[in-house]
Amino acid sequence: MEATGEIFVLPFFGQGHLNPSMELCRNISSHNFNVTLIIPSHLSSSIPATFSDESPFIHVAEIPFAGSQPETEAPARGNPLDQQNKQMGEGIKSFLSNRSGTRPTCVVIDVMMSWSKEIFVDHRIPVASFSTSGAAFSAMAYGRWKAKIGDLKPGEIRELPGLPKEMAATYSDLFKGPRGRPQRPNRPAGDHANRNRGGPPRGSRGGGPPGPDQKPRWVDEVDGAVALLVNTCDKLERLFIDYLAEQTKIPVWGIGPLLPEKFWKSAGSILHDREMRSNRKANYTEDEVFQWLESKPVGSVIYISFGSEVGPSIDEYKELAKALEESNQAFIWVIQPGSGKSGIPKSFLGPVQTDSEEEEEGYYPDGLDTIVGNRGMIITGWAPQLLILSHPSTGGFLSHCGWNSTVEAIGRGVPILGWPIRGDQFDNAKLVANHLKIGFVITSGVGEDGRPRKVNKDDIAAGVEKLMTDEEVHEQAKKLSKEFECGFPVSSVKALGAFVEFISRKVA
Repeated sequence: MEATGEIFVLPFFGQGHLNPSMELCRNISSHNFNVTLIIPSHLSSSIPATFSDESPFIHVAEIPFAGSQPETEAPARGNPLDQQNKQMGEGIKSFLSNRSGTRPTCVVIDVMMSWSKEIFVDHRIPVASFSTSGAAFSAMAYGRWKAKIGDLKPGEIRELPGLPKEMAATYSDLFKGPRGRPQRPNRPAGDHANRNRGGPPRGSRGGGPPGPDQKPRWVDEVDGAVALLVNTCDKLERLFIDYLAEQTKIPVWGIGPLLPEKFWKSAGSILHDREMRSNRKANYTEDEVFQWLESKPVGSVIYISFGSEVGPSIDEYKELAKALEESNQAFIWVIQPGSGKSGIPKSFLGPVQTDSEEEEEGYYPDGLDTIVGNRGMIITGWAPQLLILSHPSTGGFLSHCGWNSTVEAIGRGVPILGWPIRGDQFDNAKLVANHLKIGFVITSGVGEDGRPRKVNKDDIAAGVEKLMTDEEVHEQAKKLSKEFECGFPVSSVKALGAFVEFISRKVA
């Protein structure tokens, strides 16, 4: 069958961005469009070997990537991603200049790669923006900006016009900025460094995040795009999708959640990650994790994971270890390389030359495994998250509330205890607790100045106990998951079809 056209997809570097981008490619290909995933070469190992074989319409274009500088060299000034983005930008230009055939119908660009818009525009390729987060994050940031929440006082609550009352801004929102990695660059160094389109206004700070009452960065990131695609669905965030469309004045479609096809076709069954995702190094095999879960009562295990890109500080990890040690709670705790360390994940920067094993390892709760025995399982490295969340022994999820993890838990009816670290995670956690009512957020209390204090072991223990024992939240989580038992949301199927039709007319 002949392809109707071709669409490029350009993801950001993190696995949390790459996975939904691959799913988007699969879904676009079902509309008889050629779809090309453009990635830096160092991410090729993160793409399953069978990805391009799944459809004759799916292709991968690798941009040659030299990687980051050795750690023995002095770091370059400015945002560490600038050099990577400059290199990626030059590679994209070369790729576009050297390819033959008809011009692509459009390119779908992750908003965190918005600096590249001008490159595609120069080649007369229409740009659609793509947010791998949910809609609430962008909507809430916009609402806080318009409500000018910077003058909020301790204890004060301010509703955001057009958004649900339960998502109102509070004084603590003023202090919920990024606490680590990654910081997002405004634009790459290079040819377009002095042009304003696609970045914040001239004079704003380089890689730092905007304040809670300042214009959110996504507003400039989608400027000039013909549409905005969001990794969500009507059932979860219709109100927020409509709000974004009203503010941007461009079509906004919820085309997710972009999870593996088997996730949607296996409702009520235990999933096996090895059938859907590339296995990575870990101290336990997937089968060993399964057998451990099989030995536990239904709903008795809390799963603890902060994803591959962010996590608490080392001091906070120590508090978590104390809370687990002093409790009787069964748990699986996943600890990623570099846990507790700040800065951009090394995987974002390409292959790194390093002789420092300790630098990669980061925090580990030495001795905890011996103390808790079979009550706990501490996984270092990759964990089979879909298996864990779909197993009936799992009764709760202590999570940073990254969007992919959040929707995976929602789809399997697992209530969430949010411990957000940065970015969209704060709004995702508020969505889970206040709007969807399928979990809670760890509460640390405030100091004498009204600011949130650091999370301690008592905060963690109280949150875990509340999550695992609250029957109403468990019932609501199960009820919401039933909305997805029939498979990938129908609203999202229709939305992607509408986008494909829209973009086809746009270039006709």
